[in-house]
Amino acid sequence: MTRPAASAAAARGAATAGGTAITPAIEVRGLRKSYGDKVVLDDVDLTVAPGTVTALLGPNGAGKTTAVHILSTLVRPDAGSVTVAGHDVVRATAAVRASIGLTGQFSAVDTLLTGEENLLLMGRLRHLGRRAAKARATELLEQFDLVEAARKPLATYSGGMQRRLDLAMTLVERPAVIFLDEPTTGLDPRSRRTLWGIVRELVAEGTTVLLTTQYLDEADALADRIAVLDGGRIVAEGTPEELKRLVPGGHLRLRFADAPAYDSAATLFPGAARDDSSLVLTVPSDGGTGTLRTVLDRLDAAGVAIEDLSIRTPDLDDVFFALTGAGTTKGSAS
Repeated sequence: MTRPAASAAAARGAATAGGTAITPAIEVRGLRKSYGDKVVLDDVDLTVAPGTVTALLGPNGAGKTTAVHILSTLVRPDAGSVTVAGHDVVRATAAVRASIGLTGQFSAVDTLLTGEENLLLMGRLRHLGRRAAKARATELLEQFDLVEAARKPLATYSGGMQRRLDLAMTLVERPAVIFLDEPTTGLDPRSRRTLWGIVRELVAEGTTVLLTTQYLDEADALADRIAVLDGGRIVAEGTPEELKRLVPGGHLRLRFADAPAYDSAATLFPGAARDDSSLVLTVPSDGGTGTLRTVLDRLDAAGVAIEDLSIRTPDLDDVFFALTGAGTTKGSAS
């Protein structure tokens, strides 16, 4: 299959506001990383604007977690330039670490401590001082709805509560950039949506988020932009809506009340798929309003009435399959 390629021109370079250049929160150019003969990342470019959410999607082995590990200074790149919050990840490792928070796929909390004790410990590790650490822990416990459980052992916390605490711990020092590596893995739908709300609040306050996720609906709900990794390369980049327009599969479903109207409409749209038993025509569409207007105008001019109309546009599942050829379960992209 020929892979569509989204234009990333809008994401290239720094954004501007009032003629003043804005330093990208994350800027990656020509990033390469190999382990032995295995090329994991191959000439990756990525720009993330401040105060936005960018989702990194791709099948298993695409290089998502390796990219996050490089951006968070846990792994050294083989080649290319990488800056986070204006700092080079190789030459200014300490400055990068002071500017970021990282939440991985599995909770990093200490299960022998209470929620409050975990936050206090992180505050001390961040050199906040006893009083400042206590104040920040109190603030975060309230923000993440953990006040009632603050002094309970983590053994009594649900998975969603532990993930909220894990994220709270990354925010003790108010990082400018947060990396969320599959943060809702294993959570129930309610807990996932709670975390989504927290992420939206953080971004509204100016935090930048780079998200990897196995849930395509999560990327669709949260991301301002999406980059799709496959085989170590970014094969497409754009807003969710831009990516959806790259792949075929959109259509209009027209249902008619009687056979005469159905047959008349079928002559107007010879390329439509027919379902004679239910009197339904499926007309290919690019998802734009232009196609819808053309179809309705043609029916109106011919005096053909429709009983029901529905619009189906490609979703991120379609994008994922088209761009990566991955045989994953619909609704996930691990």
